[in-house]
Amino acid sequence: MSILPRNQLKLILLFLVGCFLAACQTGDASKNYPTKPLTYLVPWSPGGMTDGTSRFMATVLQEAIGKPVNVINRTGGGGVVGHLALSQARPDGYTVGAVTVEITMLRHMGLTDLSYQDYTPLALLINNPAAVTVRTDAPWNSLEELLESIRQNPGMHQASGTARGGIWDLARLGFLQAANLTDSDMPWVPSQGAAPALQELIAGGVDVVTASLPEVDGLRQAGQVKTLAIMADQRSTKYPNVPTLKELGVDWSIGGWVSICAPRGVPDAVLVKLQSAVETAANNESFIEALQNAGSTRQVLFASELEEFMARQDEVNGKLMKEAGIAQ
Repeated sequence: MSILPRNQLKLILLFLVGCFLAACQTGDASKNYPTKPLTYLVPWSPGGMTDGTSRFMATVLQEAIGKPVNVINRTGGGGVVGHLALSQARPDGYTVGAVTVEITMLRHMGLTDLSYQDYTPLALLINNPAAVTVRTDAPWNSLEELLESIRQNPGMHQASGTARGGIWDLARLGFLQAANLTDSDMPWVPSQGAAPALQELIAGGVDVVTASLPEVDGLRQAGQVKTLAIMADQRSTKYPNVPTLKELGVDWSIGGWVSICAPRGVPDAVLVKLQSAVETAANNESFIEALQNAGSTRQVLFASELEEFMARQDEVNGKLMKEAGIAQ
């Protein structure tokens, strides 16, 4: 049997000692977690539903976890940029972020290989139905009047709310299909989210926004926009005067949801503490009140239940997109 030279033995011993120390440090890091502020990535623009929900969550999460939680908007690519940044972040428990319904849609469009499986699911926070909103001075005072105008002037009225193929675009496509109209009858103008789309609506660049009611509520209260219908199975308790599409003979409903996730691969010892803090935050009374005041529809699912929900959404939305001709 050959004996390794002394210098090689030293190198091997140093390597083993280094591995041991690294393991000890990792264990200590997990035991002491958290020791520094957390980053909360948001893949959509400030002012929208996702941004507002995430900022509410960050506020109560920092109370639950005992460290500051800093929100950073990483927009672009129809949500791809922010979702990709979260998936690629170090899985050490110090980066969390908003994963939205678009994660069940983007890959079907061929825009990214990302899917819900690239994240550690923590909690579903809200699930808001889409709505049909126009300017207050628009000539339509009912959904029926808008539909009649679209039929008489195909292609003349434009809609917006998010990127092409995003949830509010899918809301428009399903709405048109259910009303026996086509994609080209009311073309889509892509945007970086509901907030810039609503500004474009006010400026007269588009005629309809199909974002959720909470996202348009500020402008509704200011008298700048009016909502003709909501894409839900039943009326909203906060907006009881807004009819559903189904009431008006258009059989279509769809919603946009927001969750909080971490990158895949967070160590178990860290994940236990992070999950516990997220659950505490999600059930915080001030958080629930903030969502209610914003008009959001609260729907809470944790961990494995959220992952099952995402899997179902991925299947359903992928099928819808193929039927609408916007999936590869």
